[in-house]
Amino acid sequence: MIVLEDLHIAGMLKNRRLARAIADVGMYEFKRQILYKAEQAGVKVVLASRWEPSSKTCSCCGWVNEALTLSDRVFACLECGSILDRDANAARNLVALA
Repeated sequence: MIVLEDLHIAGMLKNRRLARAIADVGMYEFKRQILYKAEQAGVKVVLASRWEPSSKTCSCCGWVNEALTLSDRVFACLECGSILDRDANAARNLVALA
């Protein structure tokens, strides 16, 4: 099973710091290829909504940190005390979603 986040690419392109890196990656083509190859191989693909707070939700207890910003690279849960890298926390949440 593959889990992909449906990101708002057009909105991310408006950020001048991210625009060049995002435009070079070709996110739409990447998603299209994943869906195509997964269908050929019989692999299920789950698309997480762009509104899913995967990086703001604690993967241990489910507490949501609404104040978390993009510059915060570490997720610290005020409920259970869990401290994780922001991306690792989001990955755990996406695995749980699948």
